[in-house]
Amino acid sequence: MTSTQYSLSCAETRDRLLTLRGVLFDLDGVLTPTADVHMAAWSRLFTPFLEEQGVSPAYSDADYFRYIDGKPRYDGVRSLLSSRGITLPDGDPTDAPELNTVCGLGNRKNEAFSETLAEDGVTPYPGSIEFLDYVVSAGLAVAVVTSSRNGEKTLAAAGIRGRFEILVDGLLSAERGLAGKPAPDTYELGAKLLGLTAAECVVVEDAHSGIQAGRAGNFGLVLGVDRGVGAQTLLEAGADVVVPDLHDLLPDASPVHSNTSHPTEAGE
Repeated sequence: MTSTQYSLSCAETRDRLLTLRGVLFDLDGVLTPTADVHMAAWSRLFTPFLEEQGVSPAYSDADYFRYIDGKPRYDGVRSLLSSRGITLPDGDPTDAPELNTVCGLGNRKNEAFSETLAEDGVTPYPGSIEFLDYVVSAGLAVAVVTSSRNGEKTLAAAGIRGRFEILVDGLLSAERGLAGKPAPDTYELGAKLLGLTAAECVVVEDAHSGIQAGRAGNFGLVLGVDRGVGAQTLLEAGADVVVPDLHDLLPDASPVHSNTSHPTEAGE
């Protein structure tokens, strides 16, 4: 089980959080468990593709966390292909999913994701909704910053689109020509749209690349949620605190997991 690890205690984290003015939430893996849907969709794409190419090693969940998690879709395709020494033409975002181009493969993955989301829906993490309620009641502004081009669809499926006036997703990022995570550009835009500076905002992320984005942008607090990538990995990427669930940061909260470790310095 995952444990809470931090250079700040949970109480100190809350104290710092309440000196800030905005919270920028990643979506997949932070607000909703759609990371599981994404993982399944990527596996359905790359497992047969790598087999057809006669390339090893076979695709695994470790590949998702190392090469894909948190990145814009086409960047994730390029990163995974590069890890296997495969080069494909970029193609165009309008490419049919059947085409073996970077965009074609990305569109093939998106079809699988959309079908699964439509069939099964998605339920937000209860602890994340509790944390959202807490920060909003404390007067902090909130926004969603996600690499996904399915941000609207996912928030709507989870029933929480109305909770966020500001959404920076993959579509808006592409429209504005912003670099994806681990660059801080999308989070900087989220803060700007809230009328705030980076120093006034906390970034909440579960992905290695997202934590790097928060640290690179010098945000007021970088909060990691470990949904599988590993607490130490997030700490080394620049998280101030890593918790297994945002519920753990609420006042008087009992930890979601009972095997909380002693405090561990970030980057140790």
